[in-house]
Amino acid sequence: MKIKFLGATKNVTGSKFYIQADGKNILIDCGLFQERELKNRNWGKFPIPPENIDYILLTHAHLDHSGYLPKIVKDGFSGKILCSLPTLEITKVALLDSAKLQVEDAEKKKKRHEKEGKKGPYPEIPLYDVEDVMNVFDLFQPVSYNKEVNLSKDIKVIFYKSGHILGSSFIKIITEGKEIVFSGDIGRKESPILPNPDILESADILIMETTYGDRIHEKREIAEEKLVDIINETNKKRGNIVIPTFAIERAQEILYYLKKLLLEDKIPHLLTFLDSPMAIEITEIFKKYLSYLDGEAEKLLKNKISPFDFPLLHLTKTVEESKMINHIKGSVIIMAGSGMCTGGRIKHHLIKNIEREESSILFVGYQAKGTLGREILEKHNVRILGNFYNVRARIEKIDGFSGHADRDELLEWIYGFKKQPENIFLVHGEENVINTFSEILRERYSKSKIIIPSYLDVFEL
Repeated sequence: MKIKFLGATKNVTGSKFYIQADGKNILIDCGLFQERELKNRNWGKFPIPPENIDYILLTHAHLDHSGYLPKIVKDGFSGKILCSLPTLEITKVALLDSAKLQVEDAEKKKKRHEKEGKKGPYPEIPLYDVEDVMNVFDLFQPVSYNKEVNLSKDIKVIFYKSGHILGSSFIKIITEGKEIVFSGDIGRKESPILPNPDILESADILIMETTYGDRIHEKREIAEEKLVDIINETNKKRGNIVIPTFAIERAQEILYYLKKLLLEDKIPHLLTFLDSPMAIEITEIFKKYLSYLDGEAEKLLKNKISPFDFPLLHLTKTVEESKMINHIKGSVIIMAGSGMCTGGRIKHHLIKNIEREESSILFVGYQAKGTLGREILEKHNVRILGNFYNVRARIEKIDGFSGHADRDELLEWIYGFKKQPENIFLVHGEENVINTFSEILRERYSKSKIIIPSYLDVFEL
């Protein structure tokens, strides 16, 4: 049995792990690289012939885990894609949105480069288009949680709830007498809208994410207080509250908190725009799969109260509606994608607000190194759509709303294993974070071999 690491190694995106066992070739996750310095890998030749891959197992729908699917299908993959039913539906929406952005961004880049007389670091063509996405859909095969699926005589797969986003999963592969667990992204306990992550008791080989492996999230109560302060203070200055929002789960959770704070009369009733067609569609999927929700949202649902709707909430589907937001006088709340500011409508709202001292830009999710969101957090001057802007708006980051487990939650999850895994591979983290987390694990897991793989590393297991 072999495993080859094709992404998310000493970085956070591009999740792809290739397993060869019992004559089968299996890819766990199929994500896009989103860091600027790594995006060229998306256009390069895939390290494994796609036509040789039998199965793709999907932990969840975020594009850094699923966004490469249309490209790998276009290049020859024709096997089955296994995932939970909510993941299947959300991934379809996410991929269609990604294709549209790929086409739009390629056209804009081409025009900009022609004007500037230069070529970009990667091709001025879309990685894939809508037709390529449609070719993926027939390959999906939904699976249920906690039920064995046979991939061959000697390969069984089980999906478990990871609590990261709706439908997200841990994946256990049982083959050749070994249990291999892929953590995907590990969620948090006590989420207001999602169930707690399942605790797994055994794994011989563990491939584990470390996104927040060097820090502790603030408590949700503190995060709520910060959100109240930012909204109220910005409203007093008659500025806008701009929230770069991941369309999947983060948008729905922020809608939940806004609803909660309005019911408690802690924030003013401001016009609030969910300016993301994709987030609007995902919210409808959340409403469809209410049985997958948990926590405080479940209490609202029992009282026939939607956790995702409130007065003055406007869902802006068209570009014209989006542009009209910038003509409104007074404070508004604008939620738009993408969450790391790498594309989408958020860039136009940033341009209108980033140099306004009275406005606030609030980050509520992880900002990977090399993304515009990370640059706004760290720099005083940033480039947006080819032009540079001074960062004068109030910049805030609230980690308490993160869908990722923090250091202690990661440790609590792995400590649930009743025996030490033989091998623990640490992925999905920036290099300094992985190094920090690995030292913590080595103190506790003296019998485990803890490995920090590099891109394209191969291990015989």
